[in-house]
Amino acid sequence: MSKKTLVLGASLKTDRYSNHAIRKLVANNHEVVAFGLKEGEIEGVTIDTGLKPYNDVDTVTLYLNPKRQKDYYNYIISLKPKRVIFNPGTENPELYKKLKENTIDFEVACTLVLLSTNQY
Repeated sequence: MSKKTLVLGASLKTDRYSNHAIRKLVANNHEVVAFGLKEGEIEGVTIDTGLKPYNDVDTVTLYLNPKRQKDYYNYIISLKPKRVIFNPGTENPELYKKLKENTIDFEVACTLVLLSTNQY
């Protein structure tokens, strides 16, 4: 089942995990939207540089360190995703609390591992 996923912190650099995640999500037939600092395209997915009010986002997968996440707390919550994935290096107890307060599930995991082990 396809889960619309927002990759927050998307990078055009092919060595970045966010880039690998977009490629793997597309390969697994998930609908992907992406936000990053530089406009571009990865596997047909446009990286937006402005925050858009995406509809029906199932999962937000984070590739921003906790300090940089602060600017996006309200945005993430406004999307009302079913879950937020905190990839390695993005763990953030302050945001966990805000998500709990808004009944949004979260997990500390690696999107690439979840996809590779059919647990996504």
